[in-house]
Amino acid sequence: AYPSSLAAGEPLTVATTPTIADGIAVARPGDVPFDVIRELVDEVVTVSDDDIARALLILLERAKQVVEPAGAVGVAAILAGKIRASGPTAVVLSGGNIDPLLLQRVVAHGLAASGRYMSLQIPLPDRPGQLARVSELLAIAGANVIEVLHTRHGQGLQISEVVLQLSVETRGAEHRAHVIDVLESAGFTPRVVED
Repeated sequence: AYPSSLAAGEPLTVATTPTIADGIAVARPGDVPFDVIRELVDEVVTVSDDDIARALLILLERAKQVVEPAGAVGVAAILAGKIRASGPTAVVLSGGNIDPLLLQRVVAHGLAASGRYMSLQIPLPDRPGQLARVSELLAIAGANVIEVLHTRHGQGLQISEVVLQLSVETRGAEHRAHVIDVLESAGFTPRVVED
């Protein structure tokens, strides 16, 4: 609501969209906060939920800080290139009100977005040794398997095939592409599943 309200010069009521930063997702700015921001803030920028998730992950990994999504938007804005920072720069981190399940999803999403985690589905012929072959290829490619689900029953599966669902850690986007290439070069058809 703030960008459009500041452009109009008065608090406006706007439709809100779902966001992980629910602490700042207001339909209408309050009169007092609006006046303070209009007087003291040089610029208001917006960031996406993906930007916020990336900031939360970096704050958790590098600074060992658990911050609520609304409190991480300043870091998100800098990381997304929305604010030009030169020289020493301070960002206020505020609030630790984050649901543990949301934090878990944010971490998984952030790792996937940075290419360090992926979920795969691989159709396989239902023959001995196929699971072992995929595991061997992943080891050769340097990927770490986190979770395996081997399914024989499901919609669209033939009687002679199974689906292997894997959660895999990788070292980044380039390594992730390499892992997929290794599997495809061996004749498998992995499909990355977005969580």
